[in-house]
Amino acid sequence: MKALLITCEVLMLITSIFLTLSILLHKGKGGGISDMFGGGISTSMRSSGVAERNLNRITVVLALIWGISIILIGLIVKVGV
Repeated sequence: MKALLITCEVLMLITSIFLTLSILLHKGKGGGISDMFGGGISTSMRSSGVAERNLNRITVVLALIWGISIILIGLIVKVGV
């Protein structure tokens, strides 16, 4: 049980970092952090369709994994280690 708890905590930590980064990379309504990474260079060079959709999918998957790991940690702690 202790190994499962540690695994869930590490998974939560990793997904938290990547979830934060993926949220910050989303296209803002103007002048956000996404512009710092080349998002605001030119509007004609931006491929907002496919790239934004893939980023949305990645963000949703990361959020689901993060939520499941939180629930698993809660269940493991409730049952007792």
